[in-house]
Amino acid sequence: MSAGTVAVVVTEEIRLDSWDLYELSIPCTVFGQPQSDLADPWYDLMLCGTGAGERPLHAATGTGFALRTDYGLDDLAGADTVIVPSVPDPCVEEGRPLPEALVPALRRAYEAGARMVSLCTGAFALAEAGLLDGRRATAHWLHTAQLAERYPKVQVDDSVLYVDDGDVLTSAGLSAGLDLCLHLVRRDLGARVANRLARRMVVPAHRPGGQAQFIDLSVPATDDDSLAPVLDWARSHLDRPLTVGDLARRAAMSPRTFYRRLQEATGSTPLQWLLTQRLRRAQALLESTGLPMEKIGELSGLGTANNLRYHFLNHIGVSPSEYRRAFPRTVSEAEPGSER
Repeated sequence: MSAGTVAVVVTEEIRLDSWDLYELSIPCTVFGQPQSDLADPWYDLMLCGTGAGERPLHAATGTGFALRTDYGLDDLAGADTVIVPSVPDPCVEEGRPLPEALVPALRRAYEAGARMVSLCTGAFALAEAGLLDGRRATAHWLHTAQLAERYPKVQVDDSVLYVDDGDVLTSAGLSAGLDLCLHLVRRDLGARVANRLARRMVVPAHRPGGQAQFIDLSVPATDDDSLAPVLDWARSHLDRPLTVGDLARRAAMSPRTFYRRLQEATGSTPLQWLLTQRLRRAQALLESTGLPMEKIGELSGLGTANNLRYHFLNHIGVSPSEYRRAFPRTVSEAEPGSER
């Protein structure tokens, strides 16, 4: 008996010059490659397409690739897990109808007891089938506004990597789909198997679904060279209790002038800019060192371990210890004084 049958939906409109192929390859890599040393037997994988048994599924490009599936949409109902990696771009961007047979096939699979999963724009197919009504769900942040507008019964969360709602799971786009597939392995076969598979794939062992999907901690480009010296100085002294007055004096400006100039240059207030720099420093320390949380709070200027945790939860979406666990190859197994 296998670890379960995973059916992946392949539409004829898949494009090889877009991210469609990447998101299709994720479940194929996770569930389709035999991993007998991790769990034996492994999963059984089926690629299910609308043209199965009749003709190959040809990509809509002239790159010379073609896809052929051996299973059709009727086979979805026999799977333990059904994954929709994406839907055709026009169905998302222009509101065109989904492939005619797809929606009823998804409903039949769900009614037969299959666990339903979407990656990125695959959420539009689950939503069209009514499987996301009243549920929290996500997709790539570029498409969540369209998803929420088109399907008002869905509780769209554009901030997370993936949502596990038991028998229906959704993820953001691109690498978040890999996080969700590894999460499924973790659910089915345990953390040890999922962690070893992640290590084999050279990816973080576990990124929690609640981690922020898109974290903008960048500093906007500025032509105001007069601010560069003071901002560089501030970045090298984040462990100090810096104030707007301190930075203004360093820049030889009044606090009011400094506030206005920095906001014009970066789009942030001085305190917002400082917080962003402190979070970036804390992230770098969590990724590359085994320092205790108190020390990271001190070096980043975020204060105590409790303050560090507060700001991470508010701005990153996960605790510092959860964030650190995504980088297991760079820190020790046991962190002295680390957060619990």
